[in-house]
Amino acid sequence: MTAEFDVAVIGLGAMGSAAVSFLSARGVKTIGIDAHFPAHASSSSHGDSRLIRLGYFEDPSYVPLLQRAYENWRALEARLRADVLTITGVLQIGKPDSKIVSGTRASCKLHHLPYEELDQKAMATRFPAFALDEGEMAVLDPQGGYLRPETAVMGYLNLAAADGAVLHFGERVTAIEPDDAGVTISSAVGSYRARKVIVSTGSWIAELVPQLREHANPIRQVVAWYQPRDGFVTQPHRMPAFLRDEGEEGSYFGFPAIGVDGIKVGRHAHFMEPIDPNQANPPVNDRDNALLDGFIAKRLPAAAGVRVNAVTCRYTMLPSEDFLIDHMPGEPRVVVASPCSGHGFKFTSVVGEILADLAMEGGTGLPISAFSFEAMESFLAQRKMRARS
Repeated sequence: MTAEFDVAVIGLGAMGSAAVSFLSARGVKTIGIDAHFPAHASSSSHGDSRLIRLGYFEDPSYVPLLQRAYENWRALEARLRADVLTITGVLQIGKPDSKIVSGTRASCKLHHLPYEELDQKAMATRFPAFALDEGEMAVLDPQGGYLRPETAVMGYLNLAAADGAVLHFGERVTAIEPDDAGVTISSAVGSYRARKVIVSTGSWIAELVPQLREHANPIRQVVAWYQPRDGFVTQPHRMPAFLRDEGEEGSYFGFPAIGVDGIKVGRHAHFMEPIDPNQANPPVNDRDNALLDGFIAKRLPAAAGVRVNAVTCRYTMLPSEDFLIDHMPGEPRVVVASPCSGHGFKFTSVVGEILADLAMEGGTGLPISAFSFEAMESFLAQRKMRARS
């Protein structure tokens, strides 16, 4: 006999775990299915810490979603009675006209967010862990900080189970087949029926969403931890989390010493190396270590101690590096979530709410029009036109 549900959530990483929690909290009969086990090393939702910030340099349109995300993170903490979001402030560092600095300032001004501008001298006095070149500056987002991804994912799954969700792990979904009455979900174990399906499978998204086979690109990401030379200046209350614009070299991110391994740093999208999501993450190599060692020696000299750990993880990049949260074209019973492009975890708590809205109501009052299949196709068409001109 085929089990029947109101909603099936396929993929229980960050977005899927939040979605199944929001759905079950609303009394929706929900099943969540994942090919792996929670917060596994091949997910995009592990690794001790993730940045969160309100002054969003990428685009001011993200800010209202972030404001809702903050509310939802605090609500999650209240239910879990555990810390998920820690405020340290986030520094955005670079030249005044750099994308990170100018974009952060623009978002803060548009949405009337508090922020502070610090020149090279002020940074040396107040946050001595950072080395700035002449003419560089920082914008401090005092409401920024970091999230604990494993705590968040496990927390959402535990709450979902407590609220009645059925959770299956180690079970790979092989097909979804919508029809007029619902959707059939097939796996190696069996099959299920649901009125609606949410697909949030991270780097495997294109396996179940054929429209993304040419567009959702899993890439390799590397982060490393360093024991600081100066443990005093690298503590969270003296060294905020940060983003740094290095111009043509890209951007870097980092965290203060919030765990036993010390300072964590990485370069956004690293070397943009594609990976096969069905293979283990490639190991860290000498080129990876040289990149991050060089950055931390130049930009965080007080933290340029012994590298104690380095790991590979993965991003799933979309063409515009924006999110995709929409119904599958022509399939109103299937909701697709491929939000991240390397900057999505901070939105997990609001994306879970959005996905529950889309599955149960067919729409949401939260602003997601920029994250549609139509918006992605428009970006691709514009890019093609620019390439021809």
